[in-house]
Amino acid sequence: MIEEAKKKTFLGFDFSTQRLKALVIGEDYNVLHEADVEFDVDLPEFRTAGGVVRGERGEVTAPPLLWVKALDMVMDRLVVAGVDFSTVEALSGAAQQHGSVWWSKDAEAKLGSLSADDFVHTQLATAFVCDSPVWMDSSTSADCKALEEALGGAEELAKITGSRAYERFTGPQIRKVFRTKPRVYHAAARISLVSSFACSLFLGKIAPIDLSDGSGMNLLDIHKMQWDERALKACGDETLESKLGAPVPTATDLGAISPYYVQRYGFKPECRVVAFTGDNCSALAGLRLRTGWVGLSLGTSDTLVLGLDAPAAPLAGHVLVGPTPHAPYMALLCFANGSLTRQNHRDRLVGPSWEAFNELLRSTVRGNMGYLGVYFDTAEIVPRRAAGRWVVRADGRAVDGAAPQHEARALLEGQALARRAHAHHVGLHIDESSRLIATGGAAVNKELLQIFADVFNAPVYVLEQHGNAALLGAAIRAADVWSAAIGLKLIGSEPTVSPVATPYPDHDKIYTPMLARYRELIETIPKLD
Repeated sequence: MIEEAKKKTFLGFDFSTQRLKALVIGEDYNVLHEADVEFDVDLPEFRTAGGVVRGERGEVTAPPLLWVKALDMVMDRLVVAGVDFSTVEALSGAAQQHGSVWWSKDAEAKLGSLSADDFVHTQLATAFVCDSPVWMDSSTSADCKALEEALGGAEELAKITGSRAYERFTGPQIRKVFRTKPRVYHAAARISLVSSFACSLFLGKIAPIDLSDGSGMNLLDIHKMQWDERALKACGDETLESKLGAPVPTATDLGAISPYYVQRYGFKPECRVVAFTGDNCSALAGLRLRTGWVGLSLGTSDTLVLGLDAPAAPLAGHVLVGPTPHAPYMALLCFANGSLTRQNHRDRLVGPSWEAFNELLRSTVRGNMGYLGVYFDTAEIVPRRAAGRWVVRADGRAVDGAAPQHEARALLEGQALARRAHAHHVGLHIDESSRLIATGGAAVNKELLQIFADVFNAPVYVLEQHGNAALLGAAIRAADVWSAAIGLKLIGSEPTVSPVATPYPDHDKIYTPMLARYRELIETIPKLD
């Protein structure tokens, strides 16, 4: 390898809810440097709690200037870490999904004339007309209902945009501003997602919304890859399309970096800026998911990210445009009852020891002698069901007090069956090439991963490179788009994963009937509106 090639690096950012993270990788995709800024701790002047400001009626916002100042700080921390920005060939980023940023009429002029002698946040102090509604906001129920009615119902909206109307989605959020704060709506020259806003800071002009993050707004026709006219009309006026701008594919090179970063930090003038996207979309890229693969994040809640060939129309979960050429579409399913529920019942059954809990699992057989359980410590999102605990025997009769070992396996097998059943609803098809890529704290539990391997009939792997798939995905997308443009295959472009569980030969005989039983059981549980 020539010496010059060794010096190529790629930069990724993740503007998440509570912090801004940055990461530098080499051409082998190994991590070279990291830095982060925690909003509550490092920027107390913005008075956020958990990175947001909560209102009294479900409103949750964040000041966009907080994110700009955090960028100034994280850049300085990268400097202290010894990053040589002159080696960065391209950069990209991820951001919390569903937040919106409302630019003032002179904002783009300010972005294009930044002085390298001053911080970005001092120069953009008046660039925003309001604080940003973010994904935790739940104040738009009336707007969601109106949007669904305008497009012919929840199912029709899901067919067009990939999701029924959700309170946190940007379309209903825009509708609420248009309805309740018309002066703010008309004062905004452009409306960005948090991802395209963050990209704008590096591009020196307002960046377009990418198709993948844009399909999480209830405004984009995911088949035609353009804004849906009826959805726009339902959420704003005739100016809304121009405020949003035309969306672009996620794997788009938007141009060279702003001269501000060349002069202040020493970036090369030709450093490329690749479109930023949402954090879940970036995670799919970080996990290198293909069609038929599943990203399985086992955290406080469990999240499934799936690569799809074609879009479904789910009433639970979301289908988005894929961020990479490997998967034209992606599905996103979030299950509220994840690791926290697992931990609660571990404590109830054996106390605070996973090894003791796993001993219970090992004392039972796969299929659990017919015992099947649904454990919702909190109201579930997918499917929308009330909190409660339901355990049944093979004959379908309810059980009040199963033995601890049967409860332990019923909990985990029930969770895995739920993930498989609802993944099927959004278009997952398992074949010989399918695999699960597990991340998150519970991915260290091989007993749990073996259950997922058997239920999904697919081997389970763990990602070796980095725990934050969204952040890693940002840097990987920068490297992938840059290398594709010049026709160079980088040595780290294939994922580094390790197999940890493979399905047993009799998986189908055991779990196919249990999958049907799960579907029957879930229909008996009280539904939420």
